[in-house]
Amino acid sequence: MMFVCSDTEPDTDPTDLPDIDKWVAENDSRGRRLSGNVLGPTSAATTVRVRDGELLVSEGPFAETAEVIVGFDLLDCADLDEAIEVARTHPMARQGRLELRPFADLPD
Repeated sequence: MMFVCSDTEPDTDPTDLPDIDKWVAENDSRGRRLSGNVLGPTSAATTVRVRDGELLVSEGPFAETAEVIVGFDLLDCADLDEAIEVARTHPMARQGRLELRPFADLPD
């Protein structure tokens, strides 16, 4: 899973900024991107918790931070090196940050 995040310190060099539509098309055609989307604003977030049997619902994200998750891409890569190469070419690698995280192997 690749989380696409904002960043308070984006790259200040606008030259050769990758095009997101080209990035999506290339990775979709190679079968490396299985799904992805942009998320709505944090103002539309709802956080759900249960504590001592009581449902707690609050408006907003679970954490108040300057950086937020703004989207995601589900990747199918042979290894971490390939996932890093895919992330390196994503526009948000320069304007934000990308977090790569494998799915956990859960016992049956």
